[in-house]
Amino acid sequence: MNRPISRRQFVRAVGAAAVAHALAPNASAQAHAKRPNVLFIAIDDLNDWCGCLGGHPDAHTPNIDRLAARGVLFTHAYCAAPACNPSRTALLTGLRPATSGVYLNSQPWRPVLPDAVTLPQHFMANGYRVIGGGKIFHGRYKDPASWHEYLDRPLDPLPPNRPLSGIGGASSHFDWGPVDVDDRDMADWKVADWAIEKLQQESEQPFFLAAGFYRPHLPWYVPRKYFDRFPPDKITLPNVKEDDLDDVPPIGRKMAKPDGDHKRVTDTDNWRKAVAAYLASGTFADACVGRVVRALENSHHADNTVIVLWADHGWHLGEKLHWRKFALWEEATRNPLLFVVPGTTQPGGRCERPVSLLDIYPTLVQACGLPSKPGLEGHSLIPLLKDPAAPWDRPALTTHGRNNHALRSERWRYVRYEDATEELYDHTNDPMEWTNLADRLDLQDVKAGLAKWLPKTNAENAPGESKRKRR
Repeated sequence: MNRPISRRQFVRAVGAAAVAHALAPNASAQAHAKRPNVLFIAIDDLNDWCGCLGGHPDAHTPNIDRLAARGVLFTHAYCAAPACNPSRTALLTGLRPATSGVYLNSQPWRPVLPDAVTLPQHFMANGYRVIGGGKIFHGRYKDPASWHEYLDRPLDPLPPNRPLSGIGGASSHFDWGPVDVDDRDMADWKVADWAIEKLQQESEQPFFLAAGFYRPHLPWYVPRKYFDRFPPDKITLPNVKEDDLDDVPPIGRKMAKPDGDHKRVTDTDNWRKAVAAYLASGTFADACVGRVVRALENSHHADNTVIVLWADHGWHLGEKLHWRKFALWEEATRNPLLFVVPGTTQPGGRCERPVSLLDIYPTLVQACGLPSKPGLEGHSLIPLLKDPAAPWDRPALTTHGRNNHALRSERWRYVRYEDATEELYDHTNDPMEWTNLADRLDLQDVKAGLAKWLPKTNAENAPGESKRKRR
């Protein structure tokens, strides 16, 4: 009798096949020399508040906007999970949270995926020099086996008096304010310095260079000049409906925690200051990105380097009475994603199709002419990079916790929680997701059509670490 294989057996099998394929004799040194380099830029916690996506009227991200104009910008890109660790684990292993069991930040991924061949490992196996710096994998789970060389993110300077240390309640991490230092003293600036130095070096091998920027992740500490650009009294607040959660199932309301961050921010009159701090942090991150991209443009690698820029998930700043990520709505799940692929993309491309960060792995494999990687659960975006209007028949899937999923098509967002409660939003008529249509009898076919894309299995939770151990 055929027995179903375990998650570990599945990953071991596809991992072994990938390594064997990657090391086959046809991967010659001559072929490697012709392959493009990769500049892999990650930004932490950046939602659609950048100029090219139009998520906020006050956003100032000229460098990301200029880069987007050079290639194809995906206007509806979604994370696999609205939290750093499961999102990055999914992107870099090519496996959904429902396959790996990595749903939360507290779950180390390598113990449950010991044989996974990560995206950088697949490039290593195919003759690339693979180096990374800053935040690529999450926190403690950097995975040294995925890199020939890695720069740990330096420490940021702190304000002399943490400005809002009480607003976060138990967590003073929920904090923001200017620091009176030069840009060069900031950790992300130093990561950019390191990446620029690498781009200026000669290399006999094609390179895969990953640069991960931490801002606009909390706490929002950036040099004062970035705060000066966004006076709080002139900031546009998000458009919020005070009874927005009344038609949301209990699990969704629990994720939102309206009596947590949102109440603390509004009760202390800090909403405008918080929005300004997030915008300032995004502009600082944009400046770091711009330095690295300009260094590439001024190098002899400029015409033979694939660029991909992504953020690991979105971020709420009061929408649906929620702050941070950790939810299955548009603000928490939508993120920037763009590609510049020499010989494939044309300047000014904008793709409206719903795509996933899981699609980055197979896209880079195909763009660089590497052997295909068995077992990936994303799909190559090369057809959309060639023609942004090409057909694309699948919604984007996001998972937050076991058995909680959201599906985003071009028109609809469908959420199903572990207790089978649901939400359905029509983005054509309700872009803020204010009206839950899940109970509408005339929309049951819409729900059924989306539900067929839900994962057929949901892996058990991977073992987690205690907060004490994670420190």
